[in-house]
Amino acid sequence: MKKGLIIVIVLGVAAIFVAFTCTATVETGYTGIVTTFGRVEDVTLEAGLHLKSPFQRIIAMDNREQKSSFTTEAFSSDIQQVNITGSINYAINKSTAMTLFKEVGTDYFNKLVYPRMLEITKGVFSKYTAENLVANRQVLSESIRDGLHTELENYGIHVISISIENLDFTDAFTDAVEAKQVAAQKKLQAEIEQTQLTMETQQQAERQRINAEASANVAKINADADAYAVKVRSEAEAEANKLIAESLTPALIEFNQVHAWNGQLPAYVAGEGASALPILNLGLTEDQGTDSSASK
Repeated sequence: MKKGLIIVIVLGVAAIFVAFTCTATVETGYTGIVTTFGRVEDVTLEAGLHLKSPFQRIIAMDNREQKSSFTTEAFSSDIQQVNITGSINYAINKSTAMTLFKEVGTDYFNKLVYPRMLEITKGVFSKYTAENLVANRQVLSESIRDGLHTELENYGIHVISISIENLDFTDAFTDAVEAKQVAAQKKLQAEIEQTQLTMETQQQAERQRINAEASANVAKINADADAYAVKVRSEAEAEANKLIAESLTPALIEFNQVHAWNGQLPAYVAGEGASALPILNLGLTEDQGTDSSASK
């Protein structure tokens, strides 16, 4: 019984030893790099449980997207110092994880990514003036990302994005920029006010023009109406005169003269043999007139 107990204990210890030294677990999102006495084997392990030699070591390389923040300083093209705060998102390829470990190791960010990123950032910032850096933050991020991607793609490191989160300039430059913005805002306000005044003046002139045209149209309409009325009256009078002229006869004229006479004789009659009643023609014969005069 003692021997059996010893055997069981030995087997249990051996099993525990094998469990801890001859198996390894690779977590999801990682790639296992196998080393034997420090030498990298030409094999990688996927996520899961794996058997290995007690003399082998499994090193996990993170294949997930990772994010790291950074701070640095750079100079613009007009020699203005700017303090930069940003972040980088990146991931390593599974197929090249073993090569990256061989050439750089697990601290590849501090040894490879970070120094190259700072160098490219300074180079990109030196192409812009300090004033243009603020307005082109997205362009700066894309330029740094493209340059860093070219540098790191041979190592199997994929640069996903670069974010420029904050740019901090010197106090003197900040004050100068603020003064310039204030001046620009005042100028814009003055231009807006001048434009508004010009528009109001133009609108007033347009209203006056419209009113003048309306008054002129009314005057023209009135003049045309008056002219038309005069024309109608003239035509009516002409037509009436025409009808009157056509209807006149010697007898009608004599009748109107008699009808219009008030019965008074003129005080003076000029001319020899002039008659005191020139408008009367009673139709008497010469003999009748003589007899009448004799009887009187």
